[in-house]
Parts: sequence; C-alpha cells; structure tokens
Amino acid sequence: MAAIDARALSKSFGGRPACREVSFTVERGEVFGLLGPNGAGKTTMLRMLAGLYAPDSGSAEVAGCLVGPGRPGGPELRARVGLLTEAPGFYDRLTARENLTFFARLQGAREVERRCSALLERFGLDLHAARPFAELSRGMKQKLAIARALVHEPEVVFLDEPTVGLDPEATREVRSVIAALAAEHATIVLCTHHLDEVERLCSRAAFIAGRLVAVHEIRQEGLLRVELAAPFAPDGVLQGLFRNVRTQGSALFIEPRAEVPEIVAALVAAGARILSVTPHQDPLEDAWLALLAEARLR
Repeated sequence: MAAIDARALSKSFGGRPACREVSFTVERGEVFGLLGPNGAGKTTMLRMLAGLYAPDSGSAEVAGCLVGPGRPGGPELRARVGLLTEAPGFYDRLTARENLTFFARLQGAREVERRCSALLERFGLDLHAARPFAELSRGMKQKLAIARALVHEPEVVFLDEPTVGLDPEATREVRSVIAALAAEHATIVLCTHHLDEVERLCSRAAFIAGRLVAVHEIRQEGLLRVELAAPFAPDGVLQGLFRNVRTQGSALFIEPRAEVPEIVAALVAAGARILSVTPHQDPLEDAWLALLAEARLR
C-alpha cells in the first residue's frame, strides 16, 4: 500500500486555480519531489496532503487517512504526518528546547523529554538548546523546524522549501539532515524549485505547473551512452537486448536488458563503429525544460 495516493486533486482560491487534477503516488520509504516554478501550486498540493486545505475536488489517501472535499484530514492525519512550512512560527523568546518541547506536547508526542533531547542531539542543536530561538543561526532554526516536524514520529514528512533563504553552509547542513532521513527509509515529500536538490535527494519527482506535467524517474540505474563514429539506426539490431533506446546525433542512449558485451557485439556485427560506452544519467534540468516546453504547447 502506497504512503500517498493522490487522485485528481484540485484547489482554487477566489476562482483562480492553484492545482488542477493532480494525481500521483508515493511509496513507503520513498523520497519524492514536488518540483516546479514559483506559483506552480506545489505548496497548495502539500497543504492539501498534510490536511491543512480541503481539496475542491478529487481525493487522497495519506498514511491511511482520507482527504477529500469538505474533509481536510483531522487529528488522525495530523498525528501521522509531519510538516515543515516556509515560515515555521517559533517563539523568539523561548529557547530551542522550550520551543521543541511545547510543540511536541501540542502534537501529542510520546516521552516528550526523551524525544526532544534525542532530536536536539541528532541535529547538533544540543549545545544550543538553552539559547533563545531569536539568537539561533538560519541553519539552526531550519534544523529545529525539521526536528519539530519529526518530534511526534510521523509516518510521512512534508518539507516545504527546506533550504529557501539559507546560505551555502546552512543549505549543506539541512540537505545532510534530509539525506540521513532518506537513508533511514523515511517517507518524505520534498517541495522545492531547486533542481539540484531534487536530483541529490529524490528517487522520483512530480513536475507541477498548475497541473501535473509528468512524474520523472531521477535515478536511472544502468542507462548507457554509446558514442558512435557516425549516426546509426538501432532498429532491429538490439531486439530483445534493451528496454528503451533513443538516438541523439551519433550517440545511442540505451536502457539495457542484456550485459554490455552482448550489446556491443550486436552493434559491431550490424556495422556500427563504437567509440565509447559509458554509464549515463539524463540531467534533470534537460528533462524539466523539455516537459515544460511540451506543456506550454498543449
């Protein structure tokens, strides 16, 4: 059973559509990206899935809880999901520990003191736990916000623009936290417009521009680039040896079924002159720009 199953979710504000019939699934233990330009509807989608907005139409099942029109979730859903918003809303005069403890109790966390101490230590905040929130650096504040999203041990974690406005050092710190969560097989939905962030952290991403443009596989294991001396049509030559193949100039991009030597032998036997065979992964930027251009033509 998927952690998230969104089916044709739509939401408008003042008659202006923010999301239109967006559908996708997120598997348990997956880091999934919501990618798109500013104003594309990513945050609206995230807030519907987290139970803050009720959709106008469509439905979703999130961590076993149903979200639909007139039904934005409820206490059961909020207990099962964690949410990092763009503006975390901590109390400036309370210390880091006091803030985290307050929200842990508000969210019904178990063993509040133990849980807060563990998260503060894990995110390198234990030495700063007694400092007022207003005195923390931007990176520390963001790590505390992620700790708050995790404090009640949710099944699904939503992160909305986790590195926005951070300097490079703080950005690296926050990304390392997310990567550590991913390594533990946490189910994470990462909402961002930074392509490199999705490429580093996610296995798949939904491209959103008001509506769903496509769901893209980020990590293409085993894709090969075969550089040839001259353009070559592979039709029929690699029958049964590949899942997909495309040409670009004198290069072939192959998703193989067979071992590399067998593919090379078939190409050579058909008269292809091979210059090199290397592993390949399509740059996410190329895929995104191509999909965006295609969407604008529809």
